[in-house]
Amino acid sequence: MQINEDLIKQITTAVLTQMGQTASSTDASSPDASLSEENISLAGKERINEEKTSYRAYPRAVKGTDPKEVVIGVGAAFQKEITKTISGIPLDEVLRNVKAGIEEEGMLPRVVKILDTSDVCFMALEAAKLSGSGIGIGIQSKGTTVIHQKDLYPLSNLELFPQAPLMTLETYRQIGKNAAKYVKGEQVVPIPCTNDPMSRPKYQVKAAIMHIAETEQLDPETGIIEWEGK
Repeated sequence: MQINEDLIKQITTAVLTQMGQTASSTDASSPDASLSEENISLAGKERINEEKTSYRAYPRAVKGTDPKEVVIGVGAAFQKEITKTISGIPLDEVLRNVKAGIEEEGMLPRVVKILDTSDVCFMALEAAKLSGSGIGIGIQSKGTTVIHQKDLYPLSNLELFPQAPLMTLETYRQIGKNAAKYVKGEQVVPIPCTNDPMSRPKYQVKAAIMHIAETEQLDPETGIIEWEGK
């Protein structure tokens, strides 16, 4: 099927309609209410989320010294303003599976929250620089993930997983395992990922909204904080 502008417009309209129907049944007090129908249109609004979470009281992240450590850097809206990936997987479960994969390979996970960038490659690189092993994982709140190494350029990562709508909990677990294998210097087999050329036009509106919601929560002055859940 050829992807053209008319097809993208049709899919975008369908996605917005579905998101609006979902939002109408969402409890306004829910963390997911930030992506409600009311907030899809930004006309007259300066922000998707009117309030910004403060992390000033959280401990600042420090560089680790344990050579077995793998640092996981999560997005600024992770588990707060956004609680599920773009495909609806709870972020608590995403984090649990990535950590489990690292632990199954005998390595030690540590979680930090990145508040100075929402770019997943830079997030992963920041995590790698803080890691005692030099290997880090970056996870955007919408689910896009990168495995990085501290001495590489931002876009020269070890592994990139851009198809967030198609990722499963098993994928996230394998990401944790691969990151740990990089630490051990073992041969790493690329993780098989499903590829769907229609996923981008289908999810591009929701992805944009989630990225805006994440970027709104950035706080460069605070930088990177230690983050073990909520």
